[in-house]
Order: sequence, then structure tokens, then C-alpha cells
Amino acid sequence: MTKPDYGLDAPPVVRNLIVAGACCLVAGFVGFGLLAGIQPALAVGVLIAMLFSVLCFLVTVAAMAWSSRRGKLRLRERLVDSLGLQGSEVVLDVGCGRGLLLNYAAKKLSSGKAIGLDLWQTEDLSGNALEVTLSNARRENVVDKVEVRSGDMRKMPFPDESVDIVLSNIAVHNIVDQTGREQAIREISRVLRPGGRAVIADFRHVEEYASILKSLHWSSVEVSARNFLIFPPVRVLRGTKPGPRARADQGSGSETP
Repeated sequence: MTKPDYGLDAPPVVRNLIVAGACCLVAGFVGFGLLAGIQPALAVGVLIAMLFSVLCFLVTVAAMAWSSRRGKLRLRERLVDSLGLQGSEVVLDVGCGRGLLLNYAAKKLSSGKAIGLDLWQTEDLSGNALEVTLSNARRENVVDKVEVRSGDMRKMPFPDESVDIVLSNIAVHNIVDQTGREQAIREISRVLRPGGRAVIADFRHVEEYASILKSLHWSSVEVSARNFLIFPPVRVLRGTKPGPRARADQGSGSETP
């Protein structure tokens, strides 16, 4: 069976970096040609500066490509494995994209369910589509444990206290306004059962998310140092919603919202 493909993150950014690098390369050689006969030292300086800029662009593109193809796969294992899932949980992946965390979490479940929610914006992830996510779930042999829905994280289509675990990877920052991000974090709190846990990885606004959860009296809210398995490097927020955690043998994952 074909391997799952979790796409290239931020494809417009990668494209713009390549274009900028090409423009710098052309500008460097043009500047060198114009100045070489007049001010040789300046011409060499311009060429070196432009070549250094091209190198910076190429290194950034390479880092983003490695992150998309290798790094984020390693990070997802660390995030999900750290939860110690018992198998009966309902796990919600907010901004699931092509199913990176969703499908790996589903592998850890027996009677539970992994649910993915996304708006499927291709500027955030190449080929981002509900059908692609389900295709990846089939390739990972977890499609029977996976449910995928279209929806906005600021107003999730799930009942109160209906999931055990919320995961999210480089998704919440895509909401450009602070009010919208706060709505999304409050929605995460709303849909989690008492004692439920959230793990949110992002490269911007993570302290902001933590502050919102603390204002909701969440316990054990922690923000990690930068993790360089993804580029740009992310920080990981972990927290627990107040209240007794449902026991797996009480069937906390027996109902799907």
C-alpha cells in the first residue's frame, strides 16, 4: 500500500522564499556586472551579499522541507506517545490537516475514536482536503477509528464535555485576531471532559493560549522550550481541565460526539 503523505507546510511561504532567492541571485550578478568596471571592490561586496542572502533562503527552504517530510512525523510520535492513551478515549485533533496527529492517535486506540476538525485551507498545507485526510487514514489502516468533520475551531460542532483529549499542531496561530484565538482555546476547554487533557504545539502565541487556560482555572498548564523538529521551531503547551478524569473502564470513550 502507498505510504501516507502529510503534505508540505505553508507552501506559499516556501514558494516565496524560492522566488526571493532567485531574485537575489539575479540581482547579485547584475549588480556585479554593472559595478565591476567602475568599483571592483564594491561589485564583489554586492555579489557576496546577494549570494549570502540566497544561501539563507535555501537553508530556510531546506529546513521547512525536512520539517514537512521528517521532523513533524517524529514530533507527532513524541506528542501522542507522551499521553499514555489507554485505548478507549475520544481524541480530537483541532486543525487536523491531512491527519498527521489524527492517524497516529488512532493507532493507539481500541474502542475509542479519533476525530479530526479542519477548514481545509491549502495555503496552510499543500493538498489539504477532507478526502486526502481519509485517504491517509486508509493508508495508515486506521480509517475505521477515524471521523473527519469540516468546521471552525472557534465554534466547534461538538457537545460540551464530549472528548477526552484535544491535540493541535501549528493550527491555532492561523486565526489572525486575538479574539478569534481566544474563542478557539475556550472551545477546546468547552468540549473537553473534566480531567481531560490538551496538547497544543505552535510557533506563535503559545503563552497567550496558556494564559487563557489559566484564566479558566486549568491545572498543570506548562509550556515547553522550543522544539526544533519542526521549522519554525514550536513550543508545546500541555494542560489539564479541572475535574476528576474519567476512568477508561467507565467507558469515557464509548460515545462519539
